[in-house]
Amino acid sequence: MYRGNLPQNRGIGLLGKTVKVENLASDIIAFTLEREPQMNGELEAVIDMTAEHSDCNVILNFKNIDIITSASLTRLLELRQTLLPLGHQMILCNIHPFTKSAFEVTGLDGVFTLAADKPAAVAVLRSNWSVPTM
Repeated sequence: MYRGNLPQNRGIGLLGKTVKVENLASDIIAFTLEREPQMNGELEAVIDMTAEHSDCNVILNFKNIDIITSASLTRLLELRQTLLPLGHQMILCNIHPFTKSAFEVTGLDGVFTLAADKPAAVAVLRSNWSVPTM
């Protein structure tokens, strides 16, 4: 659980970046990302936050994302590597079809867990990786 001062449904500033954060449960934090080029910096801030407050699962809401750069894909892999050794999960939700195809072409759809929306992502976390279809 994020133990800092986490505002509900508001942006927080991290390393000069503002990321919309929602505390969905005691062990789940959802981040709503913005389009490139902001997304890469936001992911850097999310990595730093989860490294510092490492007892939470993460949902990344892609509702504003229609394209993704290789730099942001690298950041997603870094975030995954931050969470996995701690026994926590990362779910990506609200993936635009074009962005989803980028995950499929790179083979990262088998690395990341994708869910249709935030409620489906929470369900995935609560059911130990039983992924709802998109």
